[in-house]
Amino acid sequence: MPAPPDVGASEAPRPRRRRATRLLVRAPRPPLGVALVVLLGTVMAAAIWPPFSTRFLLGWALVWVGPALLAAVATTPLVAAFGGRLELHRGLFLALSTLVLQLPLVLAWQGATALWPGAVPPLLLLGPFVAAPALWFRHLTLFGVARPRHATVLAASLLQPVLLLAGFFALVPPDLPTLAGTVVLFAIAFVCALVVLHAADRPIRREFHRSGVSLIRPLLDHVGARDPSATAALESFFGDGAVFADVKVRVLAFFRGGRVHASWILPTVHPGPFAALGSSDLPHKLSESLGPAAGTVFVPHTPSDHDLDLPTSEEVDRLAEAARDLLNSLRPGPLEHASPLVEPHPASIARAQLLGDLALVIASRAPEPTDDIAFSVADRIARELGREGGVPPLLVDAHNSYVEDQGDITYGSPEAEKLIADTRAAVAAARAASRTGPVEIGVARRIGYSIGEDGIGPEGIRALAVRSGTSTTGYVLIDGNNLVLGARAPILAKLLEVVDVAEVMTTDNHVVHEVDGGINPVGERYPAEALARDAANVLRAAVDDLGPAEYGFASADVRGVRVLGPNYTARLLTSLGDTLAMFTNIFPASLVLLLTSSLVVALLLR
Repeated sequence: MPAPPDVGASEAPRPRRRRATRLLVRAPRPPLGVALVVLLGTVMAAAIWPPFSTRFLLGWALVWVGPALLAAVATTPLVAAFGGRLELHRGLFLALSTLVLQLPLVLAWQGATALWPGAVPPLLLLGPFVAAPALWFRHLTLFGVARPRHATVLAASLLQPVLLLAGFFALVPPDLPTLAGTVVLFAIAFVCALVVLHAADRPIRREFHRSGVSLIRPLLDHVGARDPSATAALESFFGDGAVFADVKVRVLAFFRGGRVHASWILPTVHPGPFAALGSSDLPHKLSESLGPAAGTVFVPHTPSDHDLDLPTSEEVDRLAEAARDLLNSLRPGPLEHASPLVEPHPASIARAQLLGDLALVIASRAPEPTDDIAFSVADRIARELGREGGVPPLLVDAHNSYVEDQGDITYGSPEAEKLIADTRAAVAAARAASRTGPVEIGVARRIGYSIGEDGIGPEGIRALAVRSGTSTTGYVLIDGNNLVLGARAPILAKLLEVVDVAEVMTTDNHVVHEVDGGINPVGERYPAEALARDAANVLRAAVDDLGPAEYGFASADVRGVRVLGPNYTARLLTSLGDTLAMFTNIFPASLVLLLTSSLVVALLLR
């Protein structure tokens, strides 16, 4: 079967505003990291000793820059020697962050010395005063990032502060009480780190009986490298709390020359929870699993929410197997009548197109917020129309107008009742607009987008064109999580230059959440005008691909599928919120306690 028309990879210019924020949340590149270490080391050395004096140069090299760079390089193998893992760039970022923590302490000490020279302890005690917080901070970081075992990371936690003290004491020789006080401060720093880690870990451990800190390293490895063992660890966490459900898989296939040219795969699952875990990245996983025999695969967002997230890849494989069996069972039948995509009235939130004896229904509240539709609402629609002897509806959530925490349609809500009524009206309008005659379909796609730069997933932009009589309907499906508010209208305007009626949808693929910025809706990173142009070009290629088509439809229930279930996501988000609140409070409190203890020890030793 010939490949679908592919209009190539995206060449649109990237917006620059998001790039400027990356240093705030990501480790800088090594050359910049080293430069910043040198700069901070220079500032701190100059704050203690006269600039460019011998003591300044020795302090610069032995106390600040040298220990930081040596710790950056040596932390990686030292952690690995104890069974943990920390990448070199993260080791450099940790060393740099430690200096950032120490800088205000050095400046405050020296400023107090200048203002109250008789009240501040001697310079000898400055080394232990800044080294203890370094141990505290490094252990907090390494415990989660490298490996959640204290014995594994303690040596690496001590590395930079011990090297700093070695250089400092070489310039300012210590006495025995100072050495004893240093040991006491290190012990206090370690205990303060333990308190923070225990407090931060408690909410998730209490709710899910698993250590949340232990998931940090797998999360980094899954997002950064798709490490299979990391993915398994995270999916095990989600799978432990899963419940069983019966999941319906529907397949609508269009045939050309007796072979599948395009297929719409419609499982009643949600494409989450995050990154590529479980059913997140569902469109790409199903497309890859089904392969070329499924033609160009479309996986639009069916009515579902996070209750129907699949926790593991094994459950996704079961869906893919069911979809494959359904495709193999299909026999192409004549597609002899169809309607355009019709809207029963201007305020309708449902539009429908009749395709043979099926009705494809697209739901959207745009320009109002449009988000998840509860599965129960779609199930009620299907049951009511079935009892009335109507056309079986295939309901798709367009998911094309994003406003945070708005737009869900829940069972029993006024919006749900409106959707039910509008769907019934849309299907009736589609039946009335249906005409007998040959139907043509065409498909095209554009891939090569970047999740981080464009907010678009690996399936890119896909288009289906349906021509019935003199009318052509176009569907554009973007692999991403919703459209920014207001983006639908200009995209549709561009699409209507190509076809008579159109709709733009997103897959709600949660793989795009794994970048800085979190939700990452389509149109936030990729220029709106480029997005509209790309969508129109893909749809134009689909129109060029139009040809006579047959179709087939089948559905099956996959029983006993594990899903996250009701309230799981709410429980997890609540626990994460409690963790953040706990950490926000205990982190500064433990640092203040450590600094206060350090000052008390310093005053006792002066």
